[in-house]
Amino acid sequence: MKFRTEVHIEDSARKIGVEDKIFSIGSCFSTELSDLLKMGQLQTLNNPFGTVFNPFSINTAIKKLHDSEFYTEDDLISFNNEVISLDHHTSFNSRFAHQTLEKINTSIEAGNLFLQETNWVVITYGTSFIHEFIPRKKLVANCHKIPGKHFEKLLLTQQELEDSINETIDNLNDICKENVQILFTVSPVRHTKDGIVENNLSKSKLTSAIHEVLPRFSNCHYLPIFEIMMDDLRDYRFYKDDMIHPNSQAVTYIFEKFGNSFFSDETMDFVEENFSITKALEHKTDDENNPKYLEFCENLKGRIALQQTKVKHSIFEDKR
Repeated sequence: MKFRTEVHIEDSARKIGVEDKIFSIGSCFSTELSDLLKMGQLQTLNNPFGTVFNPFSINTAIKKLHDSEFYTEDDLISFNNEVISLDHHTSFNSRFAHQTLEKINTSIEAGNLFLQETNWVVITYGTSFIHEFIPRKKLVANCHKIPGKHFEKLLLTQQELEDSINETIDNLNDICKENVQILFTVSPVRHTKDGIVENNLSKSKLTSAIHEVLPRFSNCHYLPIFEIMMDDLRDYRFYKDDMIHPNSQAVTYIFEKFGNSFFSDETMDFVEENFSITKALEHKTDDENNPKYLEFCENLKGRIALQQTKVKHSIFEDKR
């Protein structure tokens, strides 16, 4: 007798290798996945524009990265004693224009270089809603807590969603390594501030647009992460206290299903050992001169050194 509906991720013919580079962009759930990839000591770059939720704004970011198009002061606005880019997350804000521009343009340069070497791209869409900044008639990625009277909330049309996704794929296929694999998913985080009905409409439009565009490209695939959270993990015990965001247990479960389908056996072993090492590194002691603790540390250094022999890129750099 079954008591849950398990959602399977189809086994991938292409596998993520230990030296592959993985670029991710999108909602806060893309950061959750990227953090686990980093913990596994794989080469990753996540959200060079900060957290971005809708396909139009994600496409804008990808175009800027593709073209290595730097921002200027004309692209910024001032609000509440900060200089802001409406295309970026609040983490790029600062008190002075040159500081904001330095953060933004440094990230664009790094993102452009990383994309040129990228083997895998993971895109996580969060919503079909977008806001227009009325003073500039500009569709924006983030409202930065500017009063709502300055914005008009819009629902992207199906054509706008499909055009954004299609252009994103074209730009990625142009800049990334040959035969780059692009994985699309819809974030399981519910945007309850939009309203429950509105959130469901928003998510359904995303899913529909993705499935309309992807069959045109042999290197693009859909990951049913939204479906895993909604159906496989249909229980509030898998949510954080806000009852909106998946908790660590849910994220780990989804990551394991993703790894089982997309990691090579070598990568799986590499990541699992690095997870174990990371957990061991969290061990604290009241007596750092205890012989047993010193032996534990030496053993850990040996494990890290052995893992380093398996890859060319540096791992656990801040733990040596």
